[in-house]
Amino acid sequence: MKILIIVFLVMLTIPLVVFADEETDDVIQLEDVVVTARKREQLSFEVPLSVSTLRTDKSDTLRASGMDLRFLSNRTPSFQMESSFGRVFPRFYIRGLGNTDFDLNASQPVSVLYDGVVLENTMLKGFPVFDLDRIEVLRGPQGTLFGRNTPAGAVKFESARPTQVLEGYGRLSYGQFNSSNFEGAVSGALVPDVLSARLSILNQWRSDWIDNAFTDEEDVLGGYRDSAIRMQLLWTPIPELEAWFKFHGRDLEGTSRLFRANILEPDKGDLVADFARGTIAHDAQNEQTLRSGGLALEMRYDIGDFQLVSLTGFDRLTTYSRGDIDGGYGAVFTETSGPGVIPFPSETASGIPLLRQFSQEVRLMTIGESRLAYQIGLYYFHEFVKMEDFNYNTLAGGIQDGMARQEQTATAGAAFASMTYQLLDELELGVGVRLSNDVKDYTAWRDEVPASEVERRDAKPIGPIHQNPEDTVWSGDLSLRYEVSPNVQTYLRVARGFRAPSIQGRLLFGDEVTVANTETVLSVEGGTKLRLLEQRLHMNLAAFNYLMRDQQLTAVGGGANFNRLVNADSTIGRGVEAELIFLPVPSLEVSVGLSYNQTRIDDPNLAVEGCGAPCEVLDPPASGEGTFSINGNSLPQAPAWIADVTLRYILELPAGFRLVASTDWAYRSRVHFFLYDSVEFSDAWLLDGGVHLACQLPDSVTEIALTGRNILNDTSPTGGIDFNNLTGYVNEPRFLGLELVRRF
Repeated sequence: MKILIIVFLVMLTIPLVVFADEETDDVIQLEDVVVTARKREQLSFEVPLSVSTLRTDKSDTLRASGMDLRFLSNRTPSFQMESSFGRVFPRFYIRGLGNTDFDLNASQPVSVLYDGVVLENTMLKGFPVFDLDRIEVLRGPQGTLFGRNTPAGAVKFESARPTQVLEGYGRLSYGQFNSSNFEGAVSGALVPDVLSARLSILNQWRSDWIDNAFTDEEDVLGGYRDSAIRMQLLWTPIPELEAWFKFHGRDLEGTSRLFRANILEPDKGDLVADFARGTIAHDAQNEQTLRSGGLALEMRYDIGDFQLVSLTGFDRLTTYSRGDIDGGYGAVFTETSGPGVIPFPSETASGIPLLRQFSQEVRLMTIGESRLAYQIGLYYFHEFVKMEDFNYNTLAGGIQDGMARQEQTATAGAAFASMTYQLLDELELGVGVRLSNDVKDYTAWRDEVPASEVERRDAKPIGPIHQNPEDTVWSGDLSLRYEVSPNVQTYLRVARGFRAPSIQGRLLFGDEVTVANTETVLSVEGGTKLRLLEQRLHMNLAAFNYLMRDQQLTAVGGGANFNRLVNADSTIGRGVEAELIFLPVPSLEVSVGLSYNQTRIDDPNLAVEGCGAPCEVLDPPASGEGTFSINGNSLPQAPAWIADVTLRYILELPAGFRLVASTDWAYRSRVHFFLYDSVEFSDAWLLDGGVHLACQLPDSVTEIALTGRNILNDTSPTGGIDFNNLTGYVNEPRFLGLELVRRF
């Protein structure tokens, strides 16, 4: 850790030295990014909130390998991501708050919005990133304007909008593992000054590259085909009216998450010495499909000093994912088994045959310059989802041997109001409040009992089991923003957020449907935003402290492939965050992020089951057999330190050529994977580095680039399965590729 901090400080010092030695009359400035963190366009500098923004050029570089949404992990302070489903079902963590639950009905405390429309189910949240204007990461409770399920924060994806001028681009790349990616967009006017359109497409392919040592087959797993499309129309028949229509769709087929048996070294908390990325030993089937599509319509109508906004969203999704959960072959009671000890085989699948989501928001807001700015609105959300879980008898050829079903209708409504008032020329007051009602109507069945459960505990079909939680909750925020000088802003923000009641009914291997009550969080945050050295240095600093009541936690695994929801009495979190962007000379840009988060569960009576695998639990035993107290533990998947550094250098070459070189690095410190802490089911650190070397041709529209991701080939476990053996899964491998970009 000391070495990392030293490197970090050195990285800050180098550009300062360069700047001091450089003599230039060139005017260079950093552009302050416009964000919609408060549902109106504002400079990030003027928003009293800890917010990070990734613009198109940086996100394009980070995802050049064809990686899914997890390319964002650890790329901004206090922001971590992982997934036990591969390219779908991303799990987000902000300031340590997230949810490790892998059930299809899992809720998360981080909300994801695409062009303002919330994507509630975690499978919807994994929609690919392409042709965007920017990505915004809002840290801290967002309960006023974004409502339910935002106690940790929100991630906003903003698409590049249709233009009246004809423009577009194509991006084609090829690299390791026979990976090829194509992304393109074209935008322009259909009717000048009245109707414009934009078409964006993404196609990502990767061949199978992982061998199966059990079947002696080469290159049988690890591949995928992931395609997405976005079509937009922007209609402006009169100056006062704007209608923005969008259609989006996704079609994915490929390999599900690859679990690997006994790759975690007993008593050491590291990968085994002979671990090999390119080889697994599975005797079960693996497949993953997902198809989704949606419509969105945003209408804005100016009425004098006011604007009426309507935002409508509709999404549908189907998905199925099957995998070898024990991560190996055979079992201790068969003639052969491995790698290592496999107590029993486990092959399961989860699917959503139908998901429908509809949301509608209407708000009235002031426009123009005035001391008082406000908006009031109404929000409605409706979701219906069918979920299915299957068990398969691997030793009998993979025949179905167990089925459970869940159905849920979720309805939420809210009224909200938010205003800012300029008390003095330098002092702004912000106030917001939201009243939300949330209702869930849930039913679960176990239609077919796995044979192993019949033998072990004489389990029988059960259901229907009904749950119907409902709650009405208020959330809100209060902020003060003070302009110390035109280039220095400070703020103080107090915010209250909540997560609606959650339901867990994974009945294949358990008989219980658990319900977690509403969780609430009260957060206090203070920060300073600086724009110095004639806009060549941007720095954002923030410190926060939050107290969460009745936090919804998921006890994953343990003695069986089963999840259970619990509420912790309280959870405490505190930390600091810093971001810096610096232009020491016209050709060099340096950006740095650093955060320290400390989380602690505060509930002396809360205990969970330890691992069923032979792991060493570090927590004290509780009164129940095989249970451990988690009082005082940090939250799972919550690293104390997250740091990222990006350097971008532009070199002008003869004959009009230009070389653009960049390198980026992201680090996170130790995480443990479950509520309990153990030696084995944890990872000490992860360091992910990338390079991008591009040559821009004299025509200024063509670019040829060499890309490298995870260039040090860091191999780190990012999660585990604890009910059978020391099973884990790892981060993405090193990738090298070539890219051709053409813009017009």
